[in-house]
Amino acid sequence: MHSTDIKRRQFLRLAAAAGLTCQLPLSWQLLASESSEPKISLAQWSLHRQLRAGQLKVLDFAVKTRRDFQLGAVEYVNQFFADKAKDQPFLRQLKQRADDSGVRSLLIMVDAEGDLAAIDQKQRQQAVENHYKWVEAAAFLGCHAIRVSIADHATTDAEKMQQAAVQGLQQLAAFAKPFGISIIVENHMGHSMHASWLATVLQQAGNAGSLPDFGNFSGDKYQGMQLLLPYAKGVSAKSYAFDASGAETSIDYRRMWQLIQVSGYQGYIGIEYEGQNADEDAGIRATRDLLLAVASHAGR
Repeated sequence: MHSTDIKRRQFLRLAAAAGLTCQLPLSWQLLASESSEPKISLAQWSLHRQLRAGQLKVLDFAVKTRRDFQLGAVEYVNQFFADKAKDQPFLRQLKQRADDSGVRSLLIMVDAEGDLAAIDQKQRQQAVENHYKWVEAAAFLGCHAIRVSIADHATTDAEKMQQAAVQGLQQLAAFAKPFGISIIVENHMGHSMHASWLATVLQQAGNAGSLPDFGNFSGDKYQGMQLLLPYAKGVSAKSYAFDASGAETSIDYRRMWQLIQVSGYQGYIGIEYEGQNADEDAGIRATRDLLLAVASHAGR
């Protein structure tokens, strides 16, 4: 983004706060309205019960996303098609279903392919190579990234794993670059839940981004978001439960939205409903409506 665009958006935020957007030129009013409207995607994990029970087929995920939630972007999870990374007919169908529904494929969340932060060099190398097929699959689907996890089950020295993570991410990102695929890291489990630890890894790696998740922090989640948002190439809006007013009971969505806006992040925010309520559809709609509500309120 050019510096003039940054200054313009900063001015628009100030103008909106002062209630002056109606006095701006029409083109700036349009930009102001666009900047306050969240781009919302749906993470496949939100429907994990339906997928695991066979109530929803993987190939129908994008169709359901558009039909039932009126959303136009998806984030896949490799757990639900773990043996299909090189299955071209399957991937072609997956892509066609999304395209036919007017749904954009954003990324693949990759799990169970080894630890990119393994201290043992052979284990780390194997983990890096295990991810190659998902980079290729993501590129085929038209995604911009794969989400990886590091140090999820960390029981060893944090500093050594930090150094190993830098090496693993740099190597995988170098492989992914010619495919136009970014490597983005979620604060997931283990050491990666410590935002300062993960931010240091990303700063040192230099060629990987973050996927900050609202709910997966060890420590203050809002400070954690502030540390990871400068590297963000995706954001995960975790949700668990809602009160009578529609607010998430454990996460201040308004505060999260403010942090996102201040950071200048302009990408998609992915719904990841993980509540105990078995009605996943209701949880997804509640999360979507909350995101729209906080964005609308902030734009007034």
